[in-house]
Amino acid sequence: MGEKALLGNTTVVPHCHGGCAEVDSMTEAVAGESFLMGCISCKRREEVQAQTTVDWHFRATGEEEYIHIFHYDHPHPNTLHEEFNDRLEWQGTMGSKDVQIGAIFIHNVTFNDTGTYRCTFQRTLFLPLDNEYITVEKEVELTVVAEANRELLSVVSEIMMYVLIVVLQLWMIVVLIHCYNKIWSEHEARDARKALRAQKLALIKEPLDSKDNCDGVLLE
Repeated sequence: MGEKALLGNTTVVPHCHGGCAEVDSMTEAVAGESFLMGCISCKRREEVQAQTTVDWHFRATGEEEYIHIFHYDHPHPNTLHEEFNDRLEWQGTMGSKDVQIGAIFIHNVTFNDTGTYRCTFQRTLFLPLDNEYITVEKEVELTVVAEANRELLSVVSEIMMYVLIVVLQLWMIVVLIHCYNKIWSEHEARDARKALRAQKLALIKEPLDSKDNCDGVLLE
């Protein structure tokens, strides 16, 4: 996934900051299914207010020119090319003009969707002295296949296996805690029964001791 960031006339390298992480998009889609086209541009200074728009352009394999297919300016997503009508869905930052995730869903992927996608962030930073304008561009080379790659399936299967292991471990912990609480409750109940029996024996013994004392007085 290629990327380029422009600050004024100077080329800079984008970084990760705070809780934002720039992760590359997947590059293989399956025909007839939906595909998440990832694009992330982390802001360099989280404390600075910003406003960002996102544009997507597409160049089909063998073509020289890009076509403008999508524009997002919070809160309005707009599909701009008829070939992608009703097929593009915004999956980026919601509820904020400070967009750092510019992902889109491509629904009902076709083989004609194979090619290069360019994601462009136009970011305005509202600084105390003057606003700063930054442009960040990233590219995704998308390949459309008839069936999911077996390697991808194996990766998904492995992930599911690890998830299952974690779930089983959590379940075992829950069972152990339940058993411990049950044993502890039974132990407390047993101690309570012992204390009650001891109290009853003490109450029975007190009248007998009093009778013995009275017998001694009569004998004298």
